[in-house]
Amino acid sequence: MAKKKELSYTEAFRRLQEIQRLIEDNKLDVDELSTVLQEASALLKLCKDKLFVINEETQKILKDINEA
Repeated sequence: MAKKKELSYTEAFRRLQEIQRLIEDNKLDVDELSTVLQEASALLKLCKDKLFVINEETQKILKDINEA
């Protein structure tokens, strides 16, 4: 079984925007809503995790610069 490629932050964010538009435009029926909200939840976690890692890396770089 092929391993799924992890989405980039940009791809995940774009999909979240698409989901938002679908919800706002009432383009999802009740049967799809739960599935799409679960997908949105997973995408939000992915984005949050990526931002956390970037923040940690940025803080380390800034600390290294200030100590130099």
